[in-house]
Amino acid sequence: MNNYQAIFEPLSVKRMTLKNRVVMPPMGTNFANMDGTFSMQHVSYYEQRAKGGTGLITLENVCIDYPMGTNGARQLRMDNDQYISGLWNFNEKMHAYGACTSVQINHAGASAYGLRLDGEQPVSASNIPSKKGNPIPRPLTEEEIYGIVDRYADGALRAQRAGFDCVEIHAGHSYLLSQFLSPLYNKRTDKFGGSPENRARLTKLVVEAVRKAVGPFFPISLRFSADELLEGGNTLEDTIDILSYFAEEVDILNVSAALNDSLQYQIDKMNLPDGWRAYMSKAVKERFPDKITVTSGNIRSPKRATEILESGDADLLAMGRGLIAEPNWVNKVANGQEDLLRKCISCNIGCADHRIAKARPMRCTVNPDLHYEDDYKMKPILHPTKMVVIGGGTTGLEAAATAAEVGVNVELFEQKNYLGGLGHEIARFPDKKRIDDFITYQINRCKELDNLAIHLNQPASLADIEAIGPDIIVNATGAKPLLPPINGLKEQLANPNRKIFSIFDILDDMTKFQEFEGKEIVVIGGGAVGLDVVEYYAERGAKKVSIVEMQGEIGKDLDLITKLAMMEIVEKFGVEVHVETKLTEVRESSFLVEKDGELMELPFDLGFVCLGMRAEAPLIRELDNYARSNGAVLLNMGDSKVARRIMEGTREARDILKTIEVLENTRTQKMLFEQTKSLQATQTI
Repeated sequence: MNNYQAIFEPLSVKRMTLKNRVVMPPMGTNFANMDGTFSMQHVSYYEQRAKGGTGLITLENVCIDYPMGTNGARQLRMDNDQYISGLWNFNEKMHAYGACTSVQINHAGASAYGLRLDGEQPVSASNIPSKKGNPIPRPLTEEEIYGIVDRYADGALRAQRAGFDCVEIHAGHSYLLSQFLSPLYNKRTDKFGGSPENRARLTKLVVEAVRKAVGPFFPISLRFSADELLEGGNTLEDTIDILSYFAEEVDILNVSAALNDSLQYQIDKMNLPDGWRAYMSKAVKERFPDKITVTSGNIRSPKRATEILESGDADLLAMGRGLIAEPNWVNKVANGQEDLLRKCISCNIGCADHRIAKARPMRCTVNPDLHYEDDYKMKPILHPTKMVVIGGGTTGLEAAATAAEVGVNVELFEQKNYLGGLGHEIARFPDKKRIDDFITYQINRCKELDNLAIHLNQPASLADIEAIGPDIIVNATGAKPLLPPINGLKEQLANPNRKIFSIFDILDDMTKFQEFEGKEIVVIGGGAVGLDVVEYYAERGAKKVSIVEMQGEIGKDLDLITKLAMMEIVEKFGVEVHVETKLTEVRESSFLVEKDGELMELPFDLGFVCLGMRAEAPLIRELDNYARSNGAVLLNMGDSKVARRIMEGTREARDILKTIEVLENTRTQKMLFEQTKSLQATQTI
């Protein structure tokens, strides 16, 4: 803790005193009940972050004008007093752990959730959709604008009455106030459009109305997109000037970035460095030195967090996805457990894509239980149990550690000389190095467990398993590249002077793939792996990069953030894209492809075949026979079941607890039955 003292310095904002500088910013979850109230899991999710030491918990954006202002598949409401009691209960639970609380009040405008509008057209500053492909909104009338100002004031007062310590106004991220502030959305010609002062007028009215409602001593935070990071949008300099119109009554300036069409800079893509947005909060702080500033942006390392605070670039640190992944971030840093931080890898799959693109509840790739965290460790097993795990990738490591943490004796076999499997290998790409943070955490976690033995360089054999006599066998042997029977493919891969490679060729030895200038690269396969190769070469100056995909688009199954980032790379570096195009033949220095019945030859200096992955479970039949013959439970999980992403494997691995629970219950019932039978026999005698 001494090395990171700045993180733990208290901070007072009017009548609110934060015990440390870590803020949980508002993030949608899709955990709310359909009527806009809290579910039990919803409260538990926040409770874990409060228990973990977070200084300020900001409740995700809450609807203040239903239904026109609503967004997200499941959103909390506070548009009338019937919601106060639930919000009061929430605050009592957070305050019990010493956390302060804030709530973000918001009107979605053109970003409103259409299924709740009952056919009504969404509203905005103008008739510009909040992102490409969204419904066209209608411009608000002046009367409607003033009515919305009143809704913000009502919501803020309701927040104060519900026991929050602070209220945050959302003026960024393509929601209604942002739609008025941004010249990309605001095309009005009245007093609410045109000049920066006019575009700032609605936000100024909202801030003033909120201040009047809550009084002079209640902290007000304002979140905004400091740089919209789109051509024609507000730049950092523009936004700083606009802030001068309404910053006076604001206490906390929460400096975010981007709009819907630059979402990869709002929900930060993986390759952005820790705290990359700190330059924005620094600029805001220099202009408004008396205001408390908040920065965010992939802040994972306590060292980087401390640097930001000590340099004065910001006063508070917003760790959104970081606290989804590791709710105990503050406590672990305070207790010197930095090596056990489960750092967010910024994959954006469970937190963003699940929620925004698929209307599913929030999930996390690296944290399989967002609601109850480590509660399972409080229920150790009563009966001696042995488990063998075959495969030391992310799935195998999670299953092994989870089982060992409840008292199971675990032995893990990995045929390679390192752990982490495909995740560790993909992390060799410079832009994917954060994945290794998860694997490092898993390894450190395993080292803490005396009842977990790991055997490297040792593929598991049936003889090994028979010698151990496990009660549970976990097969987590991963996946291998899919190499279909395409004319010339196998021959060229076997060529000693080949120019054709699979994904594992580049990952096995990156040093052989360091020449970029003047190189023409062709990648077959427009999925995640193929686009990783495209990113690697395009960003490093290859002369020409081309990608071929059979389907109608590249990146079809990517999460929305990674897809936006990849499309940005394609456009920026002029990547040549061939969709609805089939590989028909592999030649020494070219691919022969077919589109619409016409053949085309694509020459290259280096060609990569990235056609996906297939499950690899070579021992599964033998294991099944052994399990059936010996009364053991066999589980096939992760990519060896179906080739997917890390998240699915992590979730399945944590579900090992269900198997252990069933086994425990069966043994307990058997023990009780035998005790009863013995007692009856004694009584008979």
